[in-house]
Amino acid sequence: MDPASVSPSSSCSSAWLLVLLGTLGTALLGAAHRLGLIYQLWHKAEPKSTRHGGELVAEVLKAHGVRYLFTLVGGHISPILVASEKLGIRVVDTRHEATAVFAADAVARLSGTVGVAAVTAGPGVTNTVTAVKNAQMAESPVLLIGGAAATLQKGRGALQDIDQLCLFKPLCKFCASVRTVRDIVPTLRRAIAAAQSGTPGPVFVEFPIDVLYPYYLVEKELGFKETPRGLLGGVINWYLGNHLRNLYAGAWETRDFSPLPVQVPQATAEQVQQCVELVSRAKKPVMLLGSQVTLPPTPVEKLREALEALGIPCFLGGMARGMLGRNSPLHIRQNRREVLKEADLVILAGTVCDFRLSYGRVLSRRSTVIAINRDRALMLRNSDVFWKPRVAIQGDAGSFLLSLSQGLKSYSPPQDWAASLKDGDQRKEKANREKSEEPMEQHLNPLKLLHHMDNLLPENSLLVLDGGDFVGSAAYIVRPWGPLLWLDPGAFGTLGVGGGFALGAKLCRPDSEVWILYGDGSLGYSIMEFDTFVRHKTPVIALVGNDACWSQISREQVPLLGSNVACGLAYVDYHLVAEGLGGKGFLLSRQDEACMDNIIQAAQEACREGHPTLINALIGRTSFREGSISV
Repeated sequence: MDPASVSPSSSCSSAWLLVLLGTLGTALLGAAHRLGLIYQLWHKAEPKSTRHGGELVAEVLKAHGVRYLFTLVGGHISPILVASEKLGIRVVDTRHEATAVFAADAVARLSGTVGVAAVTAGPGVTNTVTAVKNAQMAESPVLLIGGAAATLQKGRGALQDIDQLCLFKPLCKFCASVRTVRDIVPTLRRAIAAAQSGTPGPVFVEFPIDVLYPYYLVEKELGFKETPRGLLGGVINWYLGNHLRNLYAGAWETRDFSPLPVQVPQATAEQVQQCVELVSRAKKPVMLLGSQVTLPPTPVEKLREALEALGIPCFLGGMARGMLGRNSPLHIRQNRREVLKEADLVILAGTVCDFRLSYGRVLSRRSTVIAINRDRALMLRNSDVFWKPRVAIQGDAGSFLLSLSQGLKSYSPPQDWAASLKDGDQRKEKANREKSEEPMEQHLNPLKLLHHMDNLLPENSLLVLDGGDFVGSAAYIVRPWGPLLWLDPGAFGTLGVGGGFALGAKLCRPDSEVWILYGDGSLGYSIMEFDTFVRHKTPVIALVGNDACWSQISREQVPLLGSNVACGLAYVDYHLVAEGLGGKGFLLSRQDEACMDNIIQAAQEACREGHPTLINALIGRTSFREGSISV
């Protein structure tokens, strides 16, 4: 045929036909991919295998050095718990899901690895939201494992089926829903690496129930028809069968369970050198150390040596409390606001200019400020408003301080500056001790109680702080003996951390005397965990400052608004509650003031004998913290 005789309309029709066929082919390939048909050409399911997805979860956790799995049991996650126990991971069940996450948070902070909690779907997951947010703000690498409705039942009204990922995406560094058994291992490896990389934080992985149970059980629940009716019935049966085969295709093939590399930002040599030059010229330098300095890869003992070599006075906050021991001449605890106004150089190492530093207003405009933080947004929070850094370094604070110390080997800090700050410290502490001896109209002086408790702490004691007014006073008086011996909620100010933090701490440090300092308000969140302490043989000591009030709120609400509404509690016999749950209880009242030490020591002895112990101390109210922040 003469090409000239082919009509334009015929050529156009052929082109459209090719486009249509191409589009159809692409759509078919896409559908085949989504249905797993292509993957199943090379990877088969094993219908006769009795293995289940929980075993893969446990193998990943084991390969990552996870020793404890905290949980509140639920059918959605049972395969994970059973498999973990078989591999030697200790499964610790709590009385509230938030406690499980708080315990995982404590393990993460104290062990330098990821802490893990597993909870059931729906309300089990939603009960953890506050604890996960606390871990985010405290920069703790926590893996939360959540159960979920079966993959084919999502959005169809299954038991406890909600959109869980939307809850955790704003809170977590990594969120994923595992859709097939073969995805379990790579998803968990990525999640754990993400939790520990950069600025550490929580991650969430949800496991639909059908990726955790064995093939034969899932097949039984899918509802196949032995003799399907008509074409539609046949199509449905095929679809269900293909879904099941794809769910388990390649499930038990050999996989790499080992940890992925963890990425930690570091200061450059040029940035370190710039800071070396600034510090060497300073006459009144001071450092503020936050929790980030305790993060891996820098061992806390190496950091302590570096700080002592630098000789720069330090204020310690969060997990950094205790970094320099109890009686270091470099550790300044009092008069921070006045010191910062006088300093000519301030190093903010993992410290954020939020409400704790009055949004940066406590820093002098005349001071040279060096800020080092893994998170750039946190490092520069409120900068150019109330303060401005001379040097801002996005990097690991602990490693930076080691490098700074190396660069300043010949540096000799001004001795008179550190000595003058320590003198001011001692004067303030003397005044606090004198205030602790002031008589109360009734009940115990809380400051006196805290001084006595502080004097009786052994060197291996680890302190957990959970409360408002009483705990706020303790922060000025009670002194940890060394690094990583202090656990408080962090910037979120969360009440209810006590039971979980103490549980995780005692498991990590079985030889330590673990104390929880509770307000009577905060105790209500986790007193039931005395049952957990008893069942899991984790003896801790709780000291409850019982003033029958939410005092941190009442102290401002009453004078400002003229009402104590919702602030009043009662002098409850909390020691009897602890005994009812299997622990030991002690009452400490004004009548016992002369034998206060004896009662505290009796509680310590009971704890050493293996009994979780609670001291219910009836305290009065002082003006010690008037004007402190409660909102």
